[in-house]
Amino acid sequence: MDELHYLKTPLETPHMGADPTVSARVSEMLLEIEAHGLDAVRRYSRELDGWDPGDFEVPAATVAAASESLPESLRASIAFAQTQIRGFAQAQRATLTDFEVETLPGVFLGQRQVPVSRVGAYCPSGRVPMLACAFMTILVPKVAGVETVIACTPPRNGEMHAPTLHAIATSGADRIFGLGGVQALAAMAFGLLGGEAGGGAGAGGAGRVREPGGPVGEVDMIVGPGNAFVAEAKRQLFGRVGIDLLAGPSEVAVIADASADPELAAADLLAQAEHGPTSPAVLITTSEATGRAVIAEIDRQLDALDALGGGVGDTPRRAWTDHGSVILVADREAAVRVADAVATEHLEVHTAEDDFYFARLRNYGSLFLGERATVAFSDKAIGTNHTLPTGRAARYTGGLSVAKFLKTLTYQRIDSDEGVAAIAPHVVEIARADLMPAHEASAAKRLERLGVPAG
Repeated sequence: MDELHYLKTPLETPHMGADPTVSARVSEMLLEIEAHGLDAVRRYSRELDGWDPGDFEVPAATVAAASESLPESLRASIAFAQTQIRGFAQAQRATLTDFEVETLPGVFLGQRQVPVSRVGAYCPSGRVPMLACAFMTILVPKVAGVETVIACTPPRNGEMHAPTLHAIATSGADRIFGLGGVQALAAMAFGLLGGEAGGGAGAGGAGRVREPGGPVGEVDMIVGPGNAFVAEAKRQLFGRVGIDLLAGPSEVAVIADASADPELAAADLLAQAEHGPTSPAVLITTSEATGRAVIAEIDRQLDALDALGGGVGDTPRRAWTDHGSVILVADREAAVRVADAVATEHLEVHTAEDDFYFARLRNYGSLFLGERATVAFSDKAIGTNHTLPTGRAARYTGGLSVAKFLKTLTYQRIDSDEGVAAIAPHVVEIARADLMPAHEASAAKRLERLGVPAG
């Protein structure tokens, strides 16, 4: 058998680059907002969301009412998920340490882990609200030590979405604004929020509320998912502010052998296909029987979703039809090569040899070992961050983590003449070769003060 053979071929290949029409529209909006400030933000909010509140900042009373309106079971599940995400982020933070080392006599080099000052988190509330977005983009920077995290979330069906408000507030957002889309990202990047007359009351950690205290100012980073316009706004704002990553449609690949459970593999592929009609779902299998069984099981599960009514099966069916694939490979080594080439956002391993794959796989956003682990757990509550690289970016980067909100800052100090004498002559030589006499002089003058010729 050849190294790979398609049992199901995708009908379309996801577009990885920026859409010129989207890029032009976003550029126009950003320029307009930068020139005209909050007036332009409000105009776009009216035009695009039908939303024009007296103040974009969400009042404390609205946040409190949103929390009180939720069933206790949902509040408990949100609290459980937050505990898991917080715990993993704290464990990550503990691995990122300050240190200082003496590399030569009297020469000390070190690093410090310093959090950014202000983060803007975008929490969408469109076709699917994604409550866990707040956990990943608000709670995690708070664990990193970020002083101020503001959140923007758009209205849903003409009002603020109560579960989303509760998730944002209890994740520790310092200020909450009811604002969506490109206009929200621009307002955070340009420092336009929090200065409206009247003011509201934002939400503090663990459900506390506090007075906003005036304008927020420009944020240092913008994080969080969104549609193509939000992603393009992040692309164009990058440099002016930091971003988490440029995420495209959610992706999943499952490696399965003859031992895999077709029902679970199918369910996991469809769970990610549910994110959007362009979400790729890929099965990589060493067993033709397993591959065909998964295809049949997906058809059955799609029919079951359709039977629920309300069009809930439309999105996963379209995603699977247009972007789903089943790849039959010759052996486990070929499965690893194909998976690393696909470099998918989420990668599940359903095999009798999970340790083999764990030791060899290199390109993925997050890895799920064994059929008990599913991307759905990570999406909602298990503890690892669900903001991950897409579009084969897993070849060169990982996902969002507490480290993203920390700057690794280095420093140097020299406490002895011996240290200067050890380094300066080499700097003189290299600077001469580089044709940089000012650099040479900077080093040579320090040697002169020691009575040592520069050479």
